[in-house]
Amino acid sequence: MAFDGMFLYFLRHELEEKVMGARVDRIHQPARDEIIISLRWKGGAGKLLLSANAGGARAHFTQAAPENPKQPPMFCMLLRKHLGSARLIRLEQAGMDRILRLVFESVNELGDLVELTLVLEIMGRHSNIVLVDQNGKIIDAVKRIDAEMSSVRQILPGMTYQMPPPQPDKLDLLSDGVFPIVERVTAAGGRGVSKALLSAVQGMSPLICREAENYTIRSENVLAGEMNEQQKKRLEEWLSMLRLRLREYSGVPTILLEPSKKPRDFSFLPIHQFRGALVSREEASFSALLDSFYAERDLMDRMKQRSHDLLRLLANTSDRIARKITAQQEELRECANRDRLKISGDLINANLYQLTKGDTVLHTQNFYDEALSVVDIPLDPALTPVQNAQRYYSEYRKQDTAEKKLQELIAQSQEELQYLDSVFDSLARAVKESELSAIREELSQTGYIKRYKDKNKKPEKLLPMEYRSSDGFTILVGRNNVQNDRLTLKDAHHYDMWFHTQKIPGSHTVVAAKGKQIPNRTLEEAAVIAAYHSRARDSALVPVDYTIIKNVKKPSGAKPGRVIYDRFETAIVTPDKDRVAALLVKG
Repeated sequence: MAFDGMFLYFLRHELEEKVMGARVDRIHQPARDEIIISLRWKGGAGKLLLSANAGGARAHFTQAAPENPKQPPMFCMLLRKHLGSARLIRLEQAGMDRILRLVFESVNELGDLVELTLVLEIMGRHSNIVLVDQNGKIIDAVKRIDAEMSSVRQILPGMTYQMPPPQPDKLDLLSDGVFPIVERVTAAGGRGVSKALLSAVQGMSPLICREAENYTIRSENVLAGEMNEQQKKRLEEWLSMLRLRLREYSGVPTILLEPSKKPRDFSFLPIHQFRGALVSREEASFSALLDSFYAERDLMDRMKQRSHDLLRLLANTSDRIARKITAQQEELRECANRDRLKISGDLINANLYQLTKGDTVLHTQNFYDEALSVVDIPLDPALTPVQNAQRYYSEYRKQDTAEKKLQELIAQSQEELQYLDSVFDSLARAVKESELSAIREELSQTGYIKRYKDKNKKPEKLLPMEYRSSDGFTILVGRNNVQNDRLTLKDAHHYDMWFHTQKIPGSHTVVAAKGKQIPNRTLEEAAVIAAYHSRARDSALVPVDYTIIKNVKKPSGAKPGRVIYDRFETAIVTPDKDRVAALLVKG
């Protein structure tokens, strides 16, 4: 991602203009490496998110409202103790380093005003959030680093805070100017222009370096040391433009989207290198850009952490059932040749007159074969001819019974796999802790996990997701299999319309007709919503079956969420996140 030092430079200025002098209202820690500080200032308020996540360390204001753990982590409690009601007085960044220092003015236990600094270090997997006192001593950090973890730099309470080692011999575009950078790039010889820039300039990401290369040499295959005078001039022009943007704080918050509208990257200036392969869109602010870019991914990461035990349980159970099905299918293939056992018994009975106890093989013609081929049938010398025939008949009956039972067991196992697949899908789309709790309860009811109830805690009532169609019809979507059953089989009425993706795990979706004819536009919107709340969310041209509720039935003994239906029609739609979000009823 393009969260480089220059991006932080523009973001810091944006935050400075907004929150200088703001007071801390509340502090939360929704994830292990994420802090949200609610700030209030004259004429406004906002939630400042600081993340030390290895794949998305950053700072910005957020509109998201992630669920907080019921028991605040120790670092969160410590921040509340030291920064409660503190005033933000400065934001600092050393050069173009990706280190943001938030300096707060707070009152200590003796009633004296002191300055405390919250340091956000954006360094990939080494990212951290560190609270430092007025004497430069570490109070604590989101990630404590001891000598076993790093011999270079430890982060532990009571130690003197030291800045991360500086980047080796890189130039600052603002303080060093354009020409020293061009000279260093030219001296890079056989390296590409973008790689030479990346090693020469402080705070430039690979994306921005490639953009400079794209402007400088166009589509030509020219190395840094091979640039002609015109290309050097173009590099100077581009770097001068970038330097002017930095001086005037005239960055452009730009997000890059795939054709499917999925966010791919972002930058602080317009990007032209992809030539239409990615769509560029300008955002209102750098905070809004980051909030939009990371919102869905952060939610997925948080839910993945909280549902790790369920994911492991489902994965292990699914693997076990798949192995069992493979073994049963192998047994079933062995049963396919059971008729030869019955034929062997018949041939022994037909040749009893020439057999005696002690014979080991019967050589005879197979009268079941039109060619009357000669076959050898092994015999047990310890048994009489009649007992040998009965042995073959007995083995035939066993395999005949086994085939029927195996077919039944395989069907049951495959249905169980489909059920677990549907739970996987519900888990992948869960966005709230209450949804995870409902899935745990469902798995306990179906016997996959032990039942556990906290007597002091009442389960949160979980309602279906509600949408309102453009024609004013209510559209309800189940969040899990148990809720799907209740929505379809109890809450819905006979002539409400039911939707589900065809042969794809997903939620039951119901349009409440209320005695009215449902317009085609509402039917299409419900189909899009059903496709979006399924495993085919990121696909195109998804088949969605729909029929009236009275045509939907639950097979006897079927697991939660499993239904059958007839007399249906199929709509082919493409899930659209923005369209679905616009129809959601906020509640």
